[in-house]
Amino acid sequence: MATERIGSRLTAHGSRVTKNQGSNDPGNGAEGASAHRSPLTAHGPDAQATGVPPLRMVAWELTRNCNLSCMHCRASASCGPFEGELTTAECKNVIDSIASFASPTIILTGGEPLLREDIFEIIDYGHEKGLRLVIAVNGTLVDEPVAQRLRDSGIMRVSMSLDGKGATSHDTFRGVPGSFASVMNASNIFNKVGLPFQINTTVTRLNVDDLGEIYELVKSLGAVAWHVFLLVPVGRGEGLKGEELNAGMYEDVLQWLYSVETKNELEMKVTCAPHYYRIVKEKGDTPKSAGCLAGKSFLFISHRGIAQPCGYLEMASGDVRKEGVQKVWESSPVFNAIRDLRGYKGKCGACKYLRICGGCRARALELKGDVLQEEPYCSYLP
Repeated sequence: MATERIGSRLTAHGSRVTKNQGSNDPGNGAEGASAHRSPLTAHGPDAQATGVPPLRMVAWELTRNCNLSCMHCRASASCGPFEGELTTAECKNVIDSIASFASPTIILTGGEPLLREDIFEIIDYGHEKGLRLVIAVNGTLVDEPVAQRLRDSGIMRVSMSLDGKGATSHDTFRGVPGSFASVMNASNIFNKVGLPFQINTTVTRLNVDDLGEIYELVKSLGAVAWHVFLLVPVGRGEGLKGEELNAGMYEDVLQWLYSVETKNELEMKVTCAPHYYRIVKEKGDTPKSAGCLAGKSFLFISHRGIAQPCGYLEMASGDVRKEGVQKVWESSPVFNAIRDLRGYKGKCGACKYLRICGGCRARALELKGDVLQEEPYCSYLP
């Protein structure tokens, strides 16, 4: 077997993980290849004695099927059906595999997970196994009985997205008229039944000037948290290239988000912008999280059981159907390369904030062709 570059998107079998392969399928190769097979390092105080970091969060794409057509969707999700999705029995096997060695929070996502007919059977099974389950929905399929069943089945929190301050901007972003109204209605229902929900916002040039108003709207809805995502241009989001913020704009937005978070009005988390935690450190505060968690404490599982470091990082890193989750998590060459900070390149490799930031590995791969290259949208010079 030839040794391939970790940044080339080649699997251990030499097959390329291509974009938009069956609605942006993350690929069929079992594991990514890596020239960086050195011992794992820099996992922090929670690293296990084996050198493998604990699995703390799993984003599980239960389906690619979706009733919206969001312009930034990493999965290019659309109306299915999609062949090869995990069956109910296979989903239960994945849950058993996770529960056998870890106790992470599992984010049930899609597509729109409520479109799976067996969604509550999957939720019930995960809850029986003692796992903490949360779910990401778009709001269109939420009524009071659905919300009550989500709450009663053990869902701890729901996330929905708001990418505009009103119906015109949000519905344009989401691709379907009425999407904004659905989120407003679902928010009222979740408040009524007592199920906590958070709002996610993806930041682009299209809505950056509206962030202040979006934040006020999020608070008014009764959300328990606001999670802000900085666009990673993969999947359908490739069509937004040119609408992502440049490095200077990123820095300005992250500085503003820090000023908002320190008001302590709402739980906030900045995602896909790991250099935010460098800013927190520069301000003299203690970061509440590490930066890029992909492959370090975070695992993504696709609708076909293909593992990736995160949903935006299109590198097939193992097949949980065939290998089980533990083997993939502990043995994937892709994960091992990302965990070894000694292999990082460019200014990320030289940066004193590497351990608390790490740079966005998905942007490095997408824009520089190498998962270990420097973060393209960071203006900091070490």
